[in-house]
Amino acid sequence: MPSDVKTAPSDPDLSLQGANFVIQTDAERHEAINKAFDYRGDVTITLTSGETVEGYMSNRDTDVTNPYIEMWVKDSDEPKQFLYPDIAAIAFTGKDPASGKSWQAWVSKKESERKAEMEKLRQESEEMGHL
Repeated sequence: MPSDVKTAPSDPDLSLQGANFVIQTDAERHEAINKAFDYRGDVTITLTSGETVEGYMSNRDTDVTNPYIEMWVKDSDEPKQFLYPDIAAIAFTGKDPASGKSWQAWVSKKESERKAEMEKLRQESEEMGHL
């Protein structure tokens, strides 16, 4: 199974929270699944059987004969798999914990923390006579 990497949203200040994708075509299905995979909150999928499942989409695999997603379903201890063709709709029902927080602000904060740590290590090295 390939190890997918979640990415920053194309517009980090725009959240999908509350959005609902009713799938009509395979292209729409792939787009909705890609958005749900990159979403940082829970989603609710509606299966073609009418069943709804809520949880966090943690993985997907399109490089197999029967493409599927994996979700950590609420009240379950292990992820469950759902085949792409069985997904009729995806709703972004969970709170996006990063909503309203800029991706660039996060990157800037992490860079600042790294610089502070490097300066601390430099000072400690100087005090020990290593520099």
